[in-house]
Amino acid sequence: MKTEAELNESILKMTMTIRNEFPELMKYLNEMQVTIPDVKTPEISNKILQDYYDSLQDLLRKYAPNHSSLINNF
Repeated sequence: MKTEAELNESILKMTMTIRNEFPELMKYLNEMQVTIPDVKTPEISNKILQDYYDSLQDLLRKYAPNHSSLINNF
């Protein structure tokens, strides 16, 4: 499993790719379950970061099947 720093770096990289290559997907990032905490002070763990990373990857895979080279960079 990746470290917290590696996951944060991967999430940032993928988010920037979405922002730059597929800006129309930005509206979905705020709607993702993992970005809407159900507690006042949520705990951020490696599992939560990995789940968020996986959801970003799924979003790109579903939206941009012809751009697999972008997805493979993560």
